Amino acid sequence: MTKTVRSAFCATLLAGALLTATSLTAAAEVVYHRGNDGNPETLDQHKTSTVAEGHILRDLYEGLMLHDARAKVVPGVAESVEVSDDGLVYTFKLRDAKWSNGEPVTAGDFVYSLRRLMMPETGAKYANMFYPVKNAETINKGEAKPETLGAVALDDKTLEITLEQPTPYFLELLTHQSSLPVHPGSVEAHGTDFVKPENIVTNGAYTLTEFTPNDKLVAVKNANYHGADSVTIDKVIFYPIEDRASCVRRFEAGEIHSCSDLPTDQIAALRTKFGDQVHTPPYLGTYYYAFNMKKPPLDDARVRRALSLVVDREYIGEDIWGGTMVPAYSLVPPGINNYGEAVEADYKGKAMLDREDEALKLLGEAGFGPDKPLKLEIMYNTSENHKNTAIAIADMWKTIGVETSMVNRDLASHYAHLREKGDFDIARAGWIGDYSDPQNFLFLVESDNVGFNYANYANPEYDALMDKAVAETDLEKRAEILRQAETMFLRDLPFLPILYYSSHSLVSPKLSGWEDNLMNVHPTRLLSIGN
Repeated sequence: MTKTVRSAFCATLLAGALLTATSLTAAAEVVYHRGNDGNPETLDQHKTSTVAEGHILRDLYEGLMLHDARAKVVPGVAESVEVSDDGLVYTFKLRDAKWSNGEPVTAGDFVYSLRRLMMPETGAKYANMFYPVKNAETINKGEAKPETLGAVALDDKTLEITLEQPTPYFLELLTHQSSLPVHPGSVEAHGTDFVKPENIVTNGAYTLTEFTPNDKLVAVKNANYHGADSVTIDKVIFYPIEDRASCVRRFEAGEIHSCSDLPTDQIAALRTKFGDQVHTPPYLGTYYYAFNMKKPPLDDARVRRALSLVVDREYIGEDIWGGTMVPAYSLVPPGINNYGEAVEADYKGKAMLDREDEALKLLGEAGFGPDKPLKLEIMYNTSENHKNTAIAIADMWKTIGVETSMVNRDLASHYAHLREKGDFDIARAGWIGDYSDPQNFLFLVESDNVGFNYANYANPEYDALMDKAVAETDLEKRAEILRQAETMFLRDLPFLPILYYSSHSLVSPKLSGWEDNLMNVHPTRLLSIGN
């Protein structure tokens, strides 16, 4: 064998060895293909507002507290927490945690993040949820400096947070995606571009490497994560699939390990085909329509009540949503903590014919009838479930002479339009509890809740009740005040509650560690994939 031939032969062997090694490496990489509700509008944790964003942000970042597989609140970056006897001061001891660039996570990072969350120029949609922190409200309203916030780094590993008044759900607040920390250096260096893959620095189990809207978002395991040894999935790819049926088809083809929502008109067939791979447990949330109260005639309470009266929630829950959703006659869903007896609409249980008669009477009093029909537009985000619901409600409203048209937008555009106070008549929305307390639902229509008060409801009496509830430390007395607020809500109806949620997921048997829970949280770090 000549030298030339021998060299070529060796090169061939080397190339084959490299290919084999590469193949083995690729085979060893564990990748989770994850269907998500839609594109994230933002990956800035302080501007976030959707469940789709929450699924992603929980993988990229870790807060002081977090949810375990069953949605129980457990320590995250905080290794321990002590609460003062008066319930006002929380002292967190931080574990040895690092950012994805190797820098230590410090108490100062959380102080920086909490201040940024409350600064009015940030435009945080959830800012008022954190008003229990001392001086948070005045800072958010531009009446105090960020440095006065009740969050202090006693040293690099000790964070002290002081509250305005005892808040029984405060630790659960700290599991929310908007309480996740930002990396101060990245924000200072890149401004709003700190979320881009080339700039982002995270402290969670994963870090972002690629984001192509309408295609995919890729995150890889963060080697510097304090719990990296227990994380078995190397890469998670989020696919924004707003067409629920499309996700099912990709699941069936083996391209997707899980779908975050399902077409409800196919639930029965999916259960027949996939059995216990279909998950529909209770979910702490309410599906509703928001009335634009700044726009006549929806500024008239008689019109809003008439429209609510004739919505057959039982039909929608059973026939449109395949029995996976529960009829809703209140904003606050059942089973919530710190509330007691529920408050519900006075027409629950009344015959539909009687409700239609009352609705016709109310519309007549408001100036509408056969010679002057009420014309409205329903706006909803793209989903066959939402489309079918809107069609059904339009048919119900037709019985009282209402003419309804419809417009749909993609998920991100829909909610951006609502938050930016774009023009609409009636808009589909939903709220999933960030913590199990009625305040988390009733605060949606406080007049200063710019981010989520889609109805533009402004009632000083309602606001006063919500303020009174904040100051009340006795949980039973507080619950009674909140029930008074919900009674006022049901009288004024800025929102039309339609259904209480169940979560709808399709989960491959190859995916282990998935635990059904009321918050529908399933962080990738707790999951594993087998053959």
